Amino acid sequence: MQEVRTDAATHRPGSTTTPHKSTKLIRSLTLTHAVLYGLGVTIGAGIYVLVGAAAARSGMHAPLAFLAAAVVMGMTAGTFAELGTRLPVAASEAAYVRTAFHRKWLGAATGLLVVAAATISGATITVGSAGYIGVFLPLPSAWIVAGVVLAMGAIACLSAVQSISFAGLMTVVEIGGLILIIGAGLFEGESLVSRLPELWVPMTDLTAWTGIAQTALLAVFAFIGFEHLVNISEEMKNPSRTLPWALFITLGVTALLYVAVVWIAVVAVPPAELARSSAPLALVFQRLTGLPLSVLSAIAVVATLNGIIVHMIMIGRVLYGLADQGSLPSLLARVNSRSGAPVVATLFGVGAILILALGIPLTGLAEWTSRLTLGVFALVNLALLRIKASEPKPPAGVFVVPFWVPVAGLFTSVALLLLDLVG
Repeated sequence: MQEVRTDAATHRPGSTTTPHKSTKLIRSLTLTHAVLYGLGVTIGAGIYVLVGAAAARSGMHAPLAFLAAAVVMGMTAGTFAELGTRLPVAASEAAYVRTAFHRKWLGAATGLLVVAAATISGATITVGSAGYIGVFLPLPSAWIVAGVVLAMGAIACLSAVQSISFAGLMTVVEIGGLILIIGAGLFEGESLVSRLPELWVPMTDLTAWTGIAQTALLAVFAFIGFEHLVNISEEMKNPSRTLPWALFITLGVTALLYVAVVWIAVVAVPPAELARSSAPLALVFQRLTGLPLSVLSAIAVVATLNGIIVHMIMIGRVLYGLADQGSLPSLLARVNSRSGAPVVATLFGVGAILILALGIPLTGLAEWTSRLTLGVFALVNLALLRIKASEPKPPAGVFVVPFWVPVAGLFTSVALLLLDLVG
């Protein structure tokens, strides 16, 4: 039986009821669903695709870039946790900015910025998946890309529980692949410890630190995904409790896995060789174990396909939320009566990902995803600062962070963007 809820129950800002909508998004997701979704959209989106590009830029210092990116993400995670419990709705970032600044157009622009970043991100992962799938299917890359996008788009149009449960199973597989690499690295001897001095850069080497900071912009892409949890908060059973836990668990697990895997990768394979590989983590696994590339490539295929699905799910929810708030045509706010999913909005995202994936190089896509996402982070942190400054005390039941958290989130996001401009 589908659950029908009122706008008041969901705290939807500025929503209007339209005759064609007989259902709303259904509160059916638990903490397990949320964490699997967060890990799936984050881990599948980055490490399997960009470890080679990061090694090409910073060599043995690449793990520091991932650590720096994790710090930036951590500051803004607190902001999302508070805002997400204040406004547990789809198109969350748009709702935050609109509520803080009382400008409908600014909220809509923020939501479209989120959609653009997620679309570019989904296209990036699609391009990366073609490299791993090519290990098994010697087909033209364009054919692989088109087949992947259409197949994953069909899954994304299922109900939230079905599509996220499917993605959750794939998440378990992709995390297992990273654990295999870490395990193989630990059993390969003492070089991981003996070469640790190569990781650090003298504080006086400003050129190297600037390079690491610029690589961190690329590494930010590998962490993008945790914040998308706020866009499924309207479908969580208990968002005020589930959302903060899901955000911090996702980010913490991701950071630990990334730093360990990147360090093992640059120790096992020279960074220059890693950068030339179209399936970098499969190469690392082969070098560590002697097993063929196909072993980890199979896991990487699952990881990248998972990342595509969860991006499509998120894009559909944001477009749905913007339409439900009156910022986009009402057609996009239609919810399928059988699946409870915003199918029309999801298909728009599928088409956009397909177009971008067929036409733009991977690294360029990843960098633009990072820039757009950092811009959204800056706006979201500003929104929380504005809200906190204008109220005597937060409402009951809200997860509250100290005032310095959004200040730090704003500073770190803008700093990375400025470093990119300098570079």
